[in-house]
Amino acid sequence: MICGGLFDLARRETEIKKLDELSAGGALWDDPQQAQKVLKQLSDHRSWVEAYRKVEKSLQDLEALLEPAREDAESFSEAELDKEHARVLELFDDLEMRAMLTGRDDARNAIVHIHPGAGGTESADWALMLFRMYMHWFEQRGWQTEVLDFEDAEEAGIRAATIEVSGDYAYGFCKAETGVHRLVRISPFDSNARRHTSFASVFVYPEVEEVPDVEIKPDDLRVDTYRSSGAGGQHVNRTESAIRITHIPSGIVVTCQTERSQHRNRDSAMKVLTARLYQKWLDDQRAKNDAIEDTKSDIAWGHQIRSYVFQPYQMVKDHRTNVETSNIQRVMDGDLDEFVRAFLLLGAQGKFARSRGLAKKEE
Repeated sequence: MICGGLFDLARRETEIKKLDELSAGGALWDDPQQAQKVLKQLSDHRSWVEAYRKVEKSLQDLEALLEPAREDAESFSEAELDKEHARVLELFDDLEMRAMLTGRDDARNAIVHIHPGAGGTESADWALMLFRMYMHWFEQRGWQTEVLDFEDAEEAGIRAATIEVSGDYAYGFCKAETGVHRLVRISPFDSNARRHTSFASVFVYPEVEEVPDVEIKPDDLRVDTYRSSGAGGQHVNRTESAIRITHIPSGIVVTCQTERSQHRNRDSAMKVLTARLYQKWLDDQRAKNDAIEDTKSDIAWGHQIRSYVFQPYQMVKDHRTNVETSNIQRVMDGDLDEFVRAFLLLGAQGKFARSRGLAKKEE
């Protein structure tokens, strides 16, 4: 039996009861915004309890498989036992990862932005490969996605892509991918079949409704409309439905062109702008608290977090955790959980070490 206290099980079940009673009252629904917050908290607590119960049930099933074997060795099914054991480990790993997601924004949805680095067509193609890899990963985790922006490059690949990812702890998991990703391969665009190194950046922002201490005023926004780029003949390319919003005080620029409606593109662009302004606010708060050193290596443009080597050998290596695999195809098909789990574990260990250090200073 696993320790429920490790995952705040009793506290979460108490919170579920309180929130259920609150949501049953009619007064809550007089304030739709507050009602949505309550429902989100309720969903969060229930997902934790359900995940814990799944592990608990799986352990009971494993025990049930072992019981006959103790009485009659011939009834023992090693294959079935191995299958159930693997299932227990998978469920427990997922629950353990949840336990590491204690940040203020980890439970939020995420906005993922992919941008090629220097290198022309080769880097643009690498950015598209990353886009597909992440879409596979999001699907495997059961998250909902909406492509907010997608700009084709001239020859191949993309100039940029922005994806809204909705699901339990989407930001908490996706934040592990923030940084520069490096590709080494024989370029399909080089007639001499030479090996090229390409870079693409991934930025992940928590999706928020508002930014503390920041009011996004209409007068602070410059909104431009233009025709979308990409394959000709489509409706989006015949009308000026694409939107570019510049937040003048911060200099942040966001674009959106995937929808036919200028209104919907504007709404999506505002969603991304709010997320980026929130990230800027968080960075400013960290700087004020002299804590920027804890995160700047994770978010800096020039910091390479992972290498993907296709030739002369095959390897994917995360430089933060030293986790690596030779099964590069599996990774490109979206199997990223091993890398993400190691990153979250490293972060949890770092927080523990810092808290221990602080306790010693106070002593």
